[in-house]
Amino acid sequence: MEAGATVTTAESCTGGMVAAAITDVAGSSNIFERGFVTYSNQAKVEMLGVLSATLDAHGAVSEEVAREMATGALRAAKATVAVAISGIAGPGGSEFKPEGRVCFAIATAQNLDSKTIEFGALGRGAVRAAARDEALSLIAAALRTK
Repeated sequence: MEAGATVTTAESCTGGMVAAAITDVAGSSNIFERGFVTYSNQAKVEMLGVLSATLDAHGAVSEEVAREMATGALRAAKATVAVAISGIAGPGGSEFKPEGRVCFAIATAQNLDSKTIEFGALGRGAVRAAARDEALSLIAAALRTK
């Protein structure tokens, strides 16, 4: 890990669970200064600079929005690594965006990646926990390559 590396989070469906997991670890203040819980579309626009046009075209649960969330968090926090999560924890969903679909993005100054995982209708708590764990894995991998 690069000395002085910092991490920020941009969370929707996990509601701060990733930030909480990071700050559960003693000494986390060395790498974590802030996280963003942007549950509403308005919060995504105001706090992270997600474009309304992107939300209109793709919906909040999309890799396009997750990428804009991650880059916005990276910029706002002046962090080394930013992870973003947006998904449908349930209950509910639709034919086009089913329960358990979660979109992730990981951003650094050099790289921006995104992916979607279909966790399935595991129940709200299980989907959120799985999304938290995936986000933590993405952060760890990004820090290893820094």
